[in-house]
Amino acid sequence: MKKNLFEIGAKLDSMQSDKKGKLLTTDCINKSSLSSHQEPLVFKREKRNGKVVTIVGRFVCDDDEKKKVLKLLKTKLGCGGTIDSEWLELQGELQEKVKVVLSDNGWKFRK
Repeated sequence: MKKNLFEIGAKLDSMQSDKKGKLLTTDCINKSSLSSHQEPLVFKREKRNGKVVTIVGRFVCDDDEKKKVLKLLKTKLGCGGTIDSEWLELQGELQEKVKVVLSDNGWKFRK
């Protein structure tokens, strides 16, 4: 008897789902299993309305962790800031100061 060349149907045994029943892709599973401090952070510098904005990011962590990091930076550096999806936006040119504060807390940066 010949073996079928094509398989019909989905392989659901290898799929994983979160608490709400949504299927997670392998990318989401791999990112969630990593420690939040293993992803290297990148700096961007933009000018908005003549003012400098320092953008630090891609934080691959939950919203509570991002809020804690933003609160830490705002209190240590005395500046304003906000969260924009995976990026933290800080008012002013603060790249070196941010690097010192976050590296003391275990974050790594891209060279």
